[in-house]
Amino acid sequence: MTLIEAENAIVEEFSMYDEWLDKYEYLIELGKSLKDFPEESKTEDKLIKGCQSRVWLDHKVEDGRIVFNADSDAIITKGIISLLIGLYSGRTPQEILSSDFSVVEKIGLKENLSPTRANGLVSMIAKIREIAYGTEGLV
Repeated sequence: MTLIEAENAIVEEFSMYDEWLDKYEYLIELGKSLKDFPEESKTEDKLIKGCQSRVWLDHKVEDGRIVFNADSDAIITKGIISLLIGLYSGRTPQEILSSDFSVVEKIGLKENLSPTRANGLVSMIAKIREIAYGTEGLV
């Protein structure tokens, strides 16, 4: 599935819910689907700065693609990072860098978060882009 197709699928998933309470529940369920994040990997260098809650993002490069793993100590935030890595994990740096991340506007996520969570979302996106930019020449 291409990145555009994956983004469209997320927009479609979110459009099934009329109320934001239901969309938050969906995000919480997404967060529960994250694979285990080892406690020893919860280090300062993997912590995303700018998030109210603690969010750790780790990555590795496999066959020219960036594979992300993440965790958070807050359930909604865990759902948000799960949504993002669900879209961008397994993509090439070029695919990630070519994305405008407009999917968050299309589903109405940013404007339906508290200001501190919205800032955290922006920080998560910035970190994913930073990782893609940093690995671009390596693949």
